[in-house]
Amino acid sequence: MEERRRPGYSVHREVLDEEAVDEIAKKSDSKSSLREKLKKSMRCSGPRLKSCLLGSVPVLSWLPRYSLRDNCLGDLISGISVGIMQLPQGMAYALLASVPAVFGLYSSFYPVLVYFIFGTSKHISLGTFAVLSVMVGGVTERLAPDSNFMIWDNVTNASEVDVVARDAERVKVAAAVTFVSGLFQILLGLVQFGFVVTYLSEPLVRGYTTGAAIHVIVSQLKYTFGIRPVRHSGPLSLIYICYLLPKTNIGSLVVSIVAIICLILVKELNAYLSKKLPVPIPVELLGIVIATVISWQVNLKDKYGVDVVGLIPSGLQPPVLPDASLFGQVIGDAFALAVVGYGIAISLGRIFALKYGYKVDSNQELIALGLSNSIGGVFQCFAISCSMSRSMVQESTGGKTQVAGALSAVVILFITLWIGTLFEDLPKAVLAAIIYVNLQGMMKQFMDIRVLWRSNKVDMLIWVATFILTLLLNPDLGLAAAIGFSMLTVIFRTQLPKYSKLGQVPDTDIYRPLEDYDELKQVPGILIFRSSATLYFANAEMYQEALGEKSGIDITKLLSAKKKLEAKRKRHEKKNAKKAAKRSAANLVRTARDTMTVNDTIEVFVHFIQKRTDHHPSLIDTFQTQLSFYTKVFLLNRKKIFKHGLFTRRGVMWFNYQSSALFLGGVIDNLQTAGFFNDKVTKSCLFSTVHDAVLHCQSLYIFTFYIWFGAN
Repeated sequence: MEERRRPGYSVHREVLDEEAVDEIAKKSDSKSSLREKLKKSMRCSGPRLKSCLLGSVPVLSWLPRYSLRDNCLGDLISGISVGIMQLPQGMAYALLASVPAVFGLYSSFYPVLVYFIFGTSKHISLGTFAVLSVMVGGVTERLAPDSNFMIWDNVTNASEVDVVARDAERVKVAAAVTFVSGLFQILLGLVQFGFVVTYLSEPLVRGYTTGAAIHVIVSQLKYTFGIRPVRHSGPLSLIYICYLLPKTNIGSLVVSIVAIICLILVKELNAYLSKKLPVPIPVELLGIVIATVISWQVNLKDKYGVDVVGLIPSGLQPPVLPDASLFGQVIGDAFALAVVGYGIAISLGRIFALKYGYKVDSNQELIALGLSNSIGGVFQCFAISCSMSRSMVQESTGGKTQVAGALSAVVILFITLWIGTLFEDLPKAVLAAIIYVNLQGMMKQFMDIRVLWRSNKVDMLIWVATFILTLLLNPDLGLAAAIGFSMLTVIFRTQLPKYSKLGQVPDTDIYRPLEDYDELKQVPGILIFRSSATLYFANAEMYQEALGEKSGIDITKLLSAKKKLEAKRKRHEKKNAKKAAKRSAANLVRTARDTMTVNDTIEVFVHFIQKRTDHHPSLIDTFQTQLSFYTKVFLLNRKKIFKHGLFTRRGVMWFNYQSSALFLGGVIDNLQTAGFFNDKVTKSCLFSTVHDAVLHCQSLYIFTFYIWFGAN
């Protein structure tokens, strides 16, 4: 192949330092005071009020422009399809929350309508979610355990659980924790705290949901095997359940196995025929209908002891304020629910927004979810978020706006008012089977470990640690521990930066690590050094040590030489002062002192440089580091280097480079405000590009240059 010709490289401008850039660009010194900013933010006008109203209630913005021709049919089909899915999932996830099944239907109705008004994502399907449901279940079983509702049955001469009283108390607990989590989300949204989701990286979220899925599976084994264990939480409860396996109800086990097999087969058929079917086969709806009919005809409850859903009241519950006495006991769990629910919803919402080209407001999403949960708590709902499976169905069946979600709520309303009572004979084992099958996607996330091992081992470590912490601890404590571990990995990464020497790509102004390329040229007389880590107090000393190691200069030796030089200069000045007193010739004393200072300085540095350049003929150091933030320790570290001779007018100079992207963050202004610059360290030591600094060094006749610049 013929080699491509490159034109000769040239820059048609002068070398510019930061002072020159400020002068040419006419840097403005005017800044708005905090008082002026607050005054401006509080100023109200007609357009601003309208914009604020439309931003707070998004439905007022998009609904008047809703196109019936373009969106109506797709939203109608999608809403009906998602509503059909909401029925079995709502009832099944109510079991996870340890509340009666009908409250899963309420949780699929009220919050969805609220999100229709305040939400900004067009494609996510809000409603019950397995991970949040099992977290709510942990709270309800902790605060309302079976042991608190034991009563004596005179007929059987044995104690049994007062199910009605227990379920009523658990509904109160679920409503309280949901209400408080909604308040947390509203508060975080109002203070613009939507960025908190950035601390939930993808490996952390996927590891967490996988660990939570194990908790979900363990919590449903009692319905699969038809046993009644005393409350135990965590993975160790699996050991207790295994202890109870000899008491397995064969009828429940058979129902579970048959339901799981049938659900998996039909779901695989759905996947195989996905391109041919306009709407997926509603396998879950068919499953609960068929199971209910069989249970009713065979009388599974009385003949085989299979546990069924039981009473499902028709109609809706009146609003009731949550029990405020429970708030203090659920506040920690509520915060965990708020963070997890928001993190999952905003992650999925951003995926769809990026795919279809619209914007999802993270803070408005927090407020929308908070209102959905807090209002839902008043109507005895439990915490909700979005579901990946329902959202994919909503998208694939043609859903284009939030109207699809509202229509799914209408379907749930119809079922709750007129059809819900027909499912009273539905075996709970079938609902558990629906949960197992819906967790297939989360179980496939174990494949992430192999992918992350090849791409990023630190992310793999975060995934595994998050999974183990979530598995060993409850989901709420596991999340907190996982976030803490993730933050530690960030800190450790800054403690292990990559230090490299840079060389120039021939005939360009591009500089790359010498160890990564074979054709790079080291600029004669200049050694370019880069640190990949952000500078702050924890790695400031490592930064300085790396400079000495890479440049071959012993900073301690420099300091020692400078102290000896200063001591010699003082002795010489003292001697000259005595002579001056005798001779009364101040001009001679000044000349002798200046001559001694310059001569001794040159002598020390020339001797040092000649000694070091036996092994390092080019002793020019270019320091590259990130300054997206800095600390007082960093400033002291830099001033220490400059103060003790690495930046002087005696033969060694530093040229600082910062990328333009970092200048936008006001780093130079912050350095100036912090008193970093002085008569020796000025903005003339700063250059906008590495090449400017190199060209400036090459234009000077001096022994050694040190260039420090920021990461691109």
